[in-house]
Amino acid sequence: MVYYLVATDYLKQRRENGALASRIEGMTQTLAQVPLSPADLEQRLNAAQSDFEATRNLFPDRLNTTMVINGILRLAEDTGVKAIPLITQPWRTESFSGHDYSVFRLDISVTGTFTKLVDFTDQLENGEPHTLLIESVAVDRADDEEAEEGTIPVEASLSVAVFARPPIVDEVEEDKPEEVNQ
Repeated sequence: MVYYLVATDYLKQRRENGALASRIEGMTQTLAQVPLSPADLEQRLNAAQSDFEATRNLFPDRLNTTMVINGILRLAEDTGVKAIPLITQPWRTESFSGHDYSVFRLDISVTGTFTKLVDFTDQLENGEPHTLLIESVAVDRADDEEAEEGTIPVEASLSVAVFARPPIVDEVEEDKPEEVNQ
């Protein structure tokens, strides 16, 4: 009986060894297909981190809220649209991809012709500050019976965000949302 148990155990271990040897062979073949990492990988990582930090430092310090609003109102006037009312939220620190940024959000109600609205939004997103982003736009045709021939009057609601570097000390400005009418 002892010989039977020893022999059975030996055969069982032999089958397990065969299965393990087969798995090891498969893994060895899979590892052989993995390309070797480039020799300059550490240098490339350091360069990428330096480039990231340089780009991040291009973000302005927290901007003056009044100057941002006045710039938007001035642009609206220059492009021939009305931007009223202007509702703002205080600066907040938000995280994106594991990095903190200060974000100033505002909602703008814009009225004008479709062509002027397109010009306004294009200049707004491609002008100063460079970190301004139009997050959403909703456009409706305006009820304007006195519209000129060939123009389409529209009303648009824009949600805008301005990004800046986060404050050095984790302080958040205690601005209350404000409404500014032109």
